[in-house]
Amino acid sequence: MSSEGRSRKRFTVDALFEDTRPQAAGTRDLADARLIDLARIHPDPAQPRRTFDPDRMEELAASIRIDGVLQPIAVRFDQENDRYVILHGERRWRAAKQAGLTAIPALVRDVPVERRLAQQLTENVQREDLNAVDRAAALRALRSQLGDPPWETVADAVGIKRSRLFQLLGTGKLAPEAQADIRSGRLSEKQSRALQGLTEVKQEALRALIVADNIPAPAALRLARAWRDEPDIEGSDVETARQRLGELRDFVFGANVTQVARQTSALLAAIRAAASGADRERMALERLASTLDSGRFATDRFERDVNNLARSLSALPPDQVSTAQDRLAELRDTIALLLATEPE
Repeated sequence: MSSEGRSRKRFTVDALFEDTRPQAAGTRDLADARLIDLARIHPDPAQPRRTFDPDRMEELAASIRIDGVLQPIAVRFDQENDRYVILHGERRWRAAKQAGLTAIPALVRDVPVERRLAQQLTENVQREDLNAVDRAAALRALRSQLGDPPWETVADAVGIKRSRLFQLLGTGKLAPEAQADIRSGRLSEKQSRALQGLTEVKQEALRALIVADNIPAPAALRLARAWRDEPDIEGSDVETARQRLGELRDFVFGANVTQVARQTSALLAAIRAAASGADRERMALERLASTLDSGRFATDRFERDVNNLARSLSALPPDQVSTAQDRLAELRDTIALLLATEPE
């Protein structure tokens, strides 16, 4: 045989089916990817996600109607029941059904049972679109799956900070009504932090108020601090608690001139009490200042506030002095006490 014949390139049968197009360079087919009938796929009963927002599901279904399922879901084959069980992608599976599809692309994975739940829970805990209550439940299930290690180990396993982990776990201690509001989206996880540590009656009154008025999380926390210091409601009279909380809200947020005047009197009285130097009175003043969002002392703000007071006094007609007399007397007594106090 000539050298020319020996150098001729040899072809295999497999080579006849290779994709030689430019776009195939650097790619390869996945052996376990396939198109599976939706009827053969079932959700995993151990799936932490329990809530699927109807509006977002419809948005996803609408997208699938136009572009199809852009990312395959992951499933495992349940040989005992002759069906596929979802590992990841239940939202896409539900949306595909809602969009009218009959099949969905899926990656078939053989995941050992001891790793199956851990992987699923880790994915769900890290998802920001999963509500905080279900994420907290996933964290507890994951801890159990891992053999009940310290919570720090669980935090490391899912890649979140320890402080964030305990924030999520706190939602599991809330009343069922609050958890239902979080699941439905009526109450955000940040807003729900204001409810933690309150008695059942106080928690219910504050929950209803936050949801009804959509109070932002920072304001809800301020109100919760003041609400926690209020005397407990005897028995379980939620209606009385709601009435008292409404009055407290008006005071904390200064809903009108009368409430602003109440704030002023309360602050001046707390300042005079704290001038004695007693720790209890100082702490009471700090709590009140925090509740009213007074902020830290700043020289420039102080000068502007004094200037504003001077401007108001300069425009005070003689026949209106009696109107401001009580407030000026409170201010005079407070300032006199502060000036008489020896610096530490």
